[in-house]
Amino acid sequence: MPPELPKETGARSRWKMPMAALVFIGATSFIGFTGIQCREQTLAGLRVKSAERSVPTVAVSTPSVQKSVGVIELPGRLDAYSQAAIFARVSGYVANRKADIGTHVKAGDLLAEIDAPDLDQQLFQAQSELNNAKATAALAKVTNERYQALLPKDYVTRQGADEKAADFEAKTALVTSAQANVDRLKALSEYKRIVAPFEGIVTVRNTDVGNLINTGSATGSEMFVVADIHKLRLYVNVPQSYVPMVTNGTTAVLTVPERPGKSYEAKVEASAGAVDVASGTTRMQLVVDNAAGELMPGAYANVRLKVGDQKDVLVVPASAVIFDKDGLRVAILNSEDRVVMKPITIGRDLGSKVEIASGLAPEDRVIESAPDDIVDGDKVNVKEQPTPATAPSSSTNAVHPNNKG
Repeated sequence: MPPELPKETGARSRWKMPMAALVFIGATSFIGFTGIQCREQTLAGLRVKSAERSVPTVAVSTPSVQKSVGVIELPGRLDAYSQAAIFARVSGYVANRKADIGTHVKAGDLLAEIDAPDLDQQLFQAQSELNNAKATAALAKVTNERYQALLPKDYVTRQGADEKAADFEAKTALVTSAQANVDRLKALSEYKRIVAPFEGIVTVRNTDVGNLINTGSATGSEMFVVADIHKLRLYVNVPQSYVPMVTNGTTAVLTVPERPGKSYEAKVEASAGAVDVASGTTRMQLVVDNAAGELMPGAYANVRLKVGDQKDVLVVPASAVIFDKDGLRVAILNSEDRVVMKPITIGRDLGSKVEIASGLAPEDRVIESAPDDIVDGDKVNVKEQPTPATAPSSSTNAVHPNNKG
């Protein structure tokens, strides 16, 4: 028989299980509490980080002060300073032609001659009628003089004398009319010779020997076109916003595709003084010296036009300009790094930058690229600008003029 266990041992066995359970429960509770606390701390940290990230970080800069002088590039069209389309004034056939396209001519040089026999016959007939009128008038003059001499002696009646005087005046008027007709036909005959109106170059020829010239045709075209190209007119359409900056005497530089590497100077001579409704531009006329004859009328030209004046203006990045229902504005920061929206007006659009005509001060801190949802009073973080110590050194890439390496 095994010996009996003491009674104390049985009592300790009964208490061992509840104590182990309490220890387990306590440990579990401590672990759970610690986990909840850690999770709360993690969530709090996430909320802080989220709040920090919700505040945008922006780059700011102050407006740069520059002279309001710039250059705009515009397409232009060259035209002859003087150009004349030459039409025929008489009908006939081209007897000979003395000029072709590209011919340099002087004022009065013969371009072509027209054979007009019908006009010659009209002139011959008119000359004959004039001679007849002169002969008739001479007889009327003699008759009138005789009647006037006989009238004091009453050899003729006063009625007869008055009739002869009136007849002489009528015959004299017929001579004047016939002479005017002869002069008209002579002047018209001069147009059988087609001559250059001024010195220049023949740019168009629409006729040749033997062609019929009919001045009565409604669809007749010019025989020649002569252009004076010693000077050329340059026409440029300037956008409306730049028109006040382009005054008479403003200089421009033009280039043409057929003369690469060469440029020519032009000056503004006149302005149309009106804005074209379709394009929103004003036509400007410039004058180009073409003594060398290198430029051609009708050619396309690229024009670099100097605009603006010497006054100081504020310039900001184009990305800083906000355009919405409230108009044109920029976002600046106050002393507390909070957003203030300022309305502005733009002077000139320079592409990546814009000139500010009004609304900004030189000391304003402008947000270079504002978020789309930014509003007045928003708090932002300012992106730190690189200090001179950390910024890349410009001397490493600079080449001294005396350094040949």
